[in-house]
Amino acid sequence: MTPLLGSASYPFYFASNKIELVTNMSVKHFLTLLDLPSSDVNAIVARAIALKKNPESAKSQSRKSLGLIFEKASTRTRVAFEVAMTQMDGASLFLTTGDSQLGRGEPIEDSARVLSRMVDCLAIRTFSHSTLKRFAEFSQVPVINALSDDFHPCQLLAEMQTFIEHRGSISGKRVAWIGDGNNMCNSYINAAQVFDFELQIASPNGFEPNPELVAANNSRVTLSSDPRQAVSDVDLVVTDVWASMGQEAEQAARAEAFAAYEVTGEIMSLANSDALFMHCLPAHRGEEVSATVLDSPDSVVWDEAENRMHTQKALLEFLLD
Repeated sequence: MTPLLGSASYPFYFASNKIELVTNMSVKHFLTLLDLPSSDVNAIVARAIALKKNPESAKSQSRKSLGLIFEKASTRTRVAFEVAMTQMDGASLFLTTGDSQLGRGEPIEDSARVLSRMVDCLAIRTFSHSTLKRFAEFSQVPVINALSDDFHPCQLLAEMQTFIEHRGSISGKRVAWIGDGNNMCNSYINAAQVFDFELQIASPNGFEPNPELVAANNSRVTLSSDPRQAVSDVDLVVTDVWASMGQEAEQAARAEAFAAYEVTGEIMSLANSDALFMHCLPAHRGEEVSATVLDSPDSVVWDEAENRMHTQKALLEFLLD
């Protein structure tokens, strides 16, 4: 893992115990929630709520273009970005690595230099977080993390919007993460800092989130291997698939390791009576979450999915303004 830590002004990347300072600081990027001041991230979510209520208030992005570079498959992320730009009178261009010279070995920095001279913003969905870092270093326009193996900040914007719409401010609340310490879990750790809530994580041994990230947030984050302990008296329960994209060969082994981590009605009953359930989707009913929980009135996964469009519209407005 190569998590992004540090202040918004001087973000540091940790890779092989070597600290590297991002050199291109004149452009605002969104690689993790910590790339922007907390006040800006909260303002983006507030703007998304306003845009959802009044879509016509969106600032026009006429003659502006968004480049989408996806190494990983996508439904919600791609549609949300493309529809967001369309509704703001902008344009989007979708490329997979197989459609571009990146798939034939062109250096990342060369692609970044070229593409950032042609488009106004780039959203990249990739495996290695270092790919995003490299793009950002050489890009003349904002780079958005549309998902990497380490972080998924756009999803967290939508989830924070969804909680606020249903329950009000999440500040001071308690959140439980049940399952793999993956990119979503890492982003929830960052969100605990940005949105001021407590996070209780339950993961099997060997599947915990990044230890440096946990240690840096130990005043807000607790880690255990007991999902029942983690959900006790929380206001929000969140999970994700047990095997993320690129881990399909591990599916059987992970299913065995995570067997006790399914979010069931019994697990939800240990949370507060008005606790919400979230999942970034796609979900596997009967694996990480029961069908009863996913389809229950306390599940807000469909609002959460729709809110990807509203938060990404607000994010694009912020970065392109």
